[in-house]
Amino acid sequence: METLPGKTVERLSQYRRRLLNSLDDGKEYIFSHELAEILNITAVQVRRDLMLLGYSSVYRKGYPVRKLIEVIGKRLDSSKGQNVAIVGMGNLGTALTYYLSGLRPKLHVVASFDIDPGKIGTTVEGVKCYSVSEMKETIKSKNISIGVMTVPQASAKEVAKELVNNGIKGIFNFTHIPLTVPPDVYLEEYDMLTSLEKVAYFVKEFASLRK
Repeated sequence: METLPGKTVERLSQYRRRLLNSLDDGKEYIFSHELAEILNITAVQVRRDLMLLGYSSVYRKGYPVRKLIEVIGKRLDSSKGQNVAIVGMGNLGTALTYYLSGLRPKLHVVASFDIDPGKIGTTVEGVKCYSVSEMKETIKSKNISIGVMTVPQASAKEVAKELVNNGIKGIFNFTHIPLTVPPDVYLEEYDMLTSLEKVAYFVKEFASLRK
């Protein structure tokens, strides 16, 4: 089975989130155009993405919501689940630990790391904070494959290097520092400042159009 393009994975994740919301609302079937409207894309794109999963809609009724959630999960998720560590337990790291814990059944936040003695040994949502000096043993013993970085900018490159050296295969970087990782490590970088500036730009543009 071929690896899906990154943008397709993003959309499938978004479909699943909307489908779960629809299920909570009691909706049993959904059409491609409904998913498309929610995500501001075309129904053709939705159908193409779902065809990559080998899935087509039921005539007249649309896609069965519960089954579609299951199909997307089988493609996106590891069958055994994957363990995640948060590195840097400041305000953002703490908030992410609260948010991510229990959010998906196949993604488990099992540890966090920090250098602050006041945070080491504490727990957030049942997730224990370890010293960065314990990183190697903890990553190995807890079978952690994904690291979420919320560290200060100055230490970003060094922390990423430590994560890679200790066996981490996926890094979600919340710092503003661009990182370089080996080809066998997947890196996702999220720049909140750029996203905020993008929002601010369009607010400015919309305001000028109303004048």
